[in-house]
Amino acid sequence: MKKRNASEFVFKSALKGPIRDLSVLRRSLLFSEISMAAYLSNEQCNLAAGKLGFTDGKCFDGGGVRAHWFQNRFDSVVVFRETEVRRWNQIAEYANAMTTLAETVGKVHSQLKTKADAIWPQVESELAKNEKSLWFCGHSLGGAMASICAWRCMLSYIKSEPEELYTFGSPRVGSQKYVNHVKLPHFRWVNNNDVVTRLPRSLLGYRHTGTEMYIDQLGRLREMRGWRGISDRLRAGGFGLRRLNTNWLSDHSSSGYVDGIFTIVRTEENKPHGRYAKPSESIGPPTTAEPATQNKGTRVREAQQQRSA
Repeated sequence: MKKRNASEFVFKSALKGPIRDLSVLRRSLLFSEISMAAYLSNEQCNLAAGKLGFTDGKCFDGGGVRAHWFQNRFDSVVVFRETEVRRWNQIAEYANAMTTLAETVGKVHSQLKTKADAIWPQVESELAKNEKSLWFCGHSLGGAMASICAWRCMLSYIKSEPEELYTFGSPRVGSQKYVNHVKLPHFRWVNNNDVVTRLPRSLLGYRHTGTEMYIDQLGRLREMRGWRGISDRLRAGGFGLRRLNTNWLSDHSSSGYVDGIFTIVRTEENKPHGRYAKPSESIGPPTTAEPATQNKGTRVREAQQQRSA
């Protein structure tokens, strides 16, 4: 993602209460926006988190991965990011990596395990202090890292177990035994022809887990398993070729996930019995707020205290 400022984004989410009070779709929209903001510089990401309703946070770097820990008086959210995938050589490098024995059962992607081993001790140390509802999220390889670390959190000494895991355009991370070892609600978003979600290949023993939230070629939330999903991707791919633009990577963009989920939120909430949605919720105008952090690794005052000062 090119260098951008938080002021350029018009966020659709603005927390006014606990995340658990939101519908699954509203949570998905919030976490997709947080995952998109994670690609900004540290300072701009903090400003974006403030707009989304967070007032406190820290940042961790290790193994080529960055994690942000954002909080408000109700919730803690950990979002992971790595370099946003845009080049085929990045995809090929990830797809060809071998598995290695996991720290629990089964096998895990060797590169991801190395990266998780580098950053997890920092995150674990801070989360040991957490007493709020805890959520994990991430886009692309950040989603894969969020999965591994959320599962580690479930098995660690940390008292606050993750509520749910939300990933967007995440690749497969390990074998069936590994990904199914920990039972954690996981909403795994796939945007139509996003090629990263199909890597590494299942023929190599890699598997997905969680509830697939599939956005079809028309932007609808659909269950597209087996040949139905393949057919939908082929139709979308053919449309892209007619426009001289393959959509295998464009469907992977973090902003594409935000836009797709926002459309689905509006569509489902207008239905009498929309799936995952609470019709009583409304999408309000963007709000202004103080940044979630001002300096790396430091706490800041609550926004309410700043306004009253």
